[in-house]
Amino acid sequence: MLCRNNKDVYKIVRDKNISFIQIWFTDVLGILKSFAITPSELEGALTEGMGFDGSSIEGFARIEESDMVAKPDPTTFQFLPWRPKERPVARMFCDILQPDGTPYAGDPRYVLKRMLRKAAELGYIFYLGPELEFFYFKNDEATQIIDKGGYFDTPPLDIGGNLRRETIFTLQDMGIQVEYSHHEVAPSQHEIDLRYNEGLLMADTAVTLRIVVKEIARQNGVYATFMPKPIFGENGSGMHVHQSLFRGDMNAFHDPNDRYGLSDLAKSYIAGIMEHAREITLVTNQWVNSYKRLVPGYEAPVYVAWAQRNRSTMVRVPMYKPGKEQATRIEFRSPDPSCNPYLAFAVMLAAGLKGVEKNYPLPEPIEEDIYEMDEAARGRAGITSLPGSLFEARQEMEKSELMRETLGDHIFHKVLANKKIEWDRFRTYVTDFEVGQYLPIL
Repeated sequence: MLCRNNKDVYKIVRDKNISFIQIWFTDVLGILKSFAITPSELEGALTEGMGFDGSSIEGFARIEESDMVAKPDPTTFQFLPWRPKERPVARMFCDILQPDGTPYAGDPRYVLKRMLRKAAELGYIFYLGPELEFFYFKNDEATQIIDKGGYFDTPPLDIGGNLRRETIFTLQDMGIQVEYSHHEVAPSQHEIDLRYNEGLLMADTAVTLRIVVKEIARQNGVYATFMPKPIFGENGSGMHVHQSLFRGDMNAFHDPNDRYGLSDLAKSYIAGIMEHAREITLVTNQWVNSYKRLVPGYEAPVYVAWAQRNRSTMVRVPMYKPGKEQATRIEFRSPDPSCNPYLAFAVMLAAGLKGVEKNYPLPEPIEEDIYEMDEAARGRAGITSLPGSLFEARQEMEKSELMRETLGDHIFHKVLANKKIEWDRFRTYVTDFEVGQYLPIL
């Protein structure tokens, strides 16, 4: 459904007898927040915005400055296909404003819009195509799997195929294009890959996909989770993000005369991602559990390197078919699907553009399996590692001028404060591992 402006929204709401319109936005951690309005409030919402108390939203305002305004973006209007057809419900993403109408510095969507505007001023359009992995479990109280399938398995091993299919039909009903879906490596693990699109639209889409996956699972009596590493000893869930910069209709990452098919711009962009990888990791991998995934041996990239075919590297340059040069892109493999897409996409773009701005040199690709290299060999190759814990990632971000500049002071400090609390709670918690390991001998 294509809505270009407020008038389009008014017409659809009237013609389709819409009962409620949900207003969607995320907190700083990417958790979806929502409230519903009736059609009688729609005009005021679209022209002036809807006031709400922001003091209870994670990373928003303190209680003494809590008045916020949610102003819906009419271009994001879509029906929610899982709601009753006789009285349809729709949703719109919104921008969070100050009472005076200026953008609110704590709005993650605004952070991405600001970065996209910077790219546009340089003449670029930022395109993204994320691949989101997730698990189906019998409920949200334990990690009881629903199938024992593996990579690309089909029924009877893949029990989740019907869930994926229903999820994709729902996404298509919302105008969201899906390229692939399949069973992933771990039991009960699945993947849905989105067709590439412009940055802001893709961030909205990633948030929507997570809700749709969970809602379809709930309706079918199971639980879907984007937790990065729910099962010990099995692969975790990643969100590989394919990305490129275009100038109009031309892919600025492509150079037919380069041996890798990459333009100088693309090489500097990759170098930027690599140079700033450690300091952006707190945003792309924002939970204590994220670092249980980022360990050697489970296909998650741990080492800061790039390659074409080598999937042990953090950045990969997928091969394109002859005649499909527009598909030239990079694949950033370390993020996980529980991040805030608005902030994650913003810091990726910021790191890449910093590489372009400063003309960072790109080292040679690493095509051998880095997991098989010892520490000395990695050192000779100039390969560094991503942070090994939330604590280490927080230290890296805290000293990063790029992150402060990209996120703005408000969100920069809110994220750091939130992650300090999370780490303190984690490090003081006595785990089953400790009880089992030490109680019998100490």
